[in-house]
Amino acid sequence: MYLLIIILHKEEYLDDVLSCLIELGIEDAVTIDSESMGKALAYKVPIFAGLRFDLGGKPFSKVVLATSDDKDSGKELIALLKEVDIDLKVPGVARILTLKIESIYGTPEAIEEI
Repeated sequence: MYLLIIILHKEEYLDDVLSCLIELGIEDAVTIDSESMGKALAYKVPIFAGLRFDLGGKPFSKVVLATSDDKDSGKELIALLKEVDIDLKVPGVARILTLKIESIYGTPEAIEEI
């Protein structure tokens, strides 16, 4: 079992990413709202307050967590995203990490068709 971590800086691509995951047969993804380290430092740590004027890129992002049995699901996701004109080689779009899971407990909810 593998854990896919997708750090999506371009939030407007979230629907496409989730659709591609469904196409890969991955139905147990969750999304988390997140903020960049630069924003957190600039607004919450006084010593870094000068960064407020130097924040490049978007301060917020989405993190998508999903499990897969396929070690190559990250590569397959990248290929599907390219088909819908989302290129991860472009800086600031997203990052995908694949981690091996030693054990997993519980059963995810199934997606119901409407």
